[in-house]
Amino acid sequence: MALTSNFLHSLDFFDPNNKTHFLLTLFAGFLLLLYVKFSRRRIHLPPGPPGVPLLGNLPFLDPELHSYFTELGRKYGPIVRLQLGGKIGIIVNSSSLAREVLKDHDITFANHDVHEAGRAATYGGSDISWAPYGPEWRMLRKVCTIKMLSNASLDSVYELRRREVRNTVAHLYRRAGSAVNVGEQGFLTIFNVVTSMLWGGSVESDQSRDNIAAEFRETISEITKLLGQPNVSDFFPSLARFDLQGIEKQMVKHVLKLDTIFEKMIDERVRMKDVNESVKKNDFLQFLLTVKDEGDSKTPLTMVQLKGLLMDMVTGGTDTSSNTVEFAMGEMMKNPKILEKAKEELCAVVGEQRMVEESHIQSLSYLKAVMKETLRLHPILPLLIPHCPSETTVVSNYTIPKGSRVFVNVWAIQRDPNEWENPLVFDPERFLNGKFDFSGSDFRYFPFGSGRRNCAGIAMAERTVMYLLATLLHSFDWKLEEGEKIEVEEKFGIVLKMKKPLVLIPRPRLLDPTLYE
Repeated sequence: MALTSNFLHSLDFFDPNNKTHFLLTLFAGFLLLLYVKFSRRRIHLPPGPPGVPLLGNLPFLDPELHSYFTELGRKYGPIVRLQLGGKIGIIVNSSSLAREVLKDHDITFANHDVHEAGRAATYGGSDISWAPYGPEWRMLRKVCTIKMLSNASLDSVYELRRREVRNTVAHLYRRAGSAVNVGEQGFLTIFNVVTSMLWGGSVESDQSRDNIAAEFRETISEITKLLGQPNVSDFFPSLARFDLQGIEKQMVKHVLKLDTIFEKMIDERVRMKDVNESVKKNDFLQFLLTVKDEGDSKTPLTMVQLKGLLMDMVTGGTDTSSNTVEFAMGEMMKNPKILEKAKEELCAVVGEQRMVEESHIQSLSYLKAVMKETLRLHPILPLLIPHCPSETTVVSNYTIPKGSRVFVNVWAIQRDPNEWENPLVFDPERFLNGKFDFSGSDFRYFPFGSGRRNCAGIAMAERTVMYLLATLLHSFDWKLEEGEKIEVEEKFGIVLKMKKPLVLIPRPRLLDPTLYE
């Protein structure tokens, strides 16, 4: 009735005193109701659980979304519909449907669903993760994958990565016999690796290492937590300006801490160039500033986009990689035979008279399998970044409306018993045949996503995780604190993390103490 009333009053010629006009109007309203009714019948939406008026399924969402969505898939099928307030959510739980979304309809689903927290975290969506698909996004992607994060560019800053990993080895050597938070130390190392590659800076002194690690990890952890937190502003866009949960306000506060660093480093670099034109730094910030000054006039790199890329590198390249290292160490500690095989391979490839170099990584096939298996069981972005169709389309005979939020549940797909033998068992051997890689071409295994919007930093992530993991295993023996047990349980977020931090005690295993200097 409300629809009829709104329709009637929207017509300019409606006059209740004119019977002809009145009857025509009623008839038109009747036709509209029939159209809406039969249109709804024709729109064949995926099945899903019942909801409540206005809120839909929002009150019933479990905080552990990846496992909750998996359970919904078991009940309703490989594609599930949720009503998330005013937005439709679509969950994809199978490899065949993931292929349809990310390959067959790649362009249609090339946009990510930008929510308010993501917009606040990336200067209004001016980065590679949240920018809409189009010329500007393609320019950002080109800057990242072809230039900044290409193998040649990564090779050129290897010494910076090597310096930070060696600093961590020296730090752990001095703390030998003491309990170490593996995730926190891994985060600080990778944070230093990333910032060294960006602008040459790092946290050098032992005195400040732990404090800085805790501070920055907390900041980035809060950012990723806010990115994954359900926000009423996303489900009811008309309420977004009120920021009822304060998520945008919190995000701005955390982002400001990182933005202050960005501004400082950019200002220093610009001043250095003004004073001495011959100044040439071999880092990514220098490269980005050069691209900004000399880039394509049609789609230039703006300062806001430059900072958006810095934000992507710092937030997207630190917590994700350190969490992967922590999960890998936890799984190997839980499976001593796997740990011993990894160590034996390191002894055979590297030897006990020298330290691991990145050049050794290509020969560490078993450790590479450990990394792959870690990312199969614990994909760091368990639901990837939600996609958003630019037009209404059909997937597996179901209608996916334009503007839906599409969750590709890679966590469920990579544990699917129809695709994997003993899927809950940590078994690196399944990856020794070289059948799977990180390209996303096989939709049974795509921890870095697939299609146009797959992760731009795959090469960097692989190098960083493998180099740090190999160095930690080769340089030290690790044991649990007395009375402790290994628990490799997950805590959901847009970035997956271990529920209980992994705390281990390192003991130097190489005989030559000068290697730890």
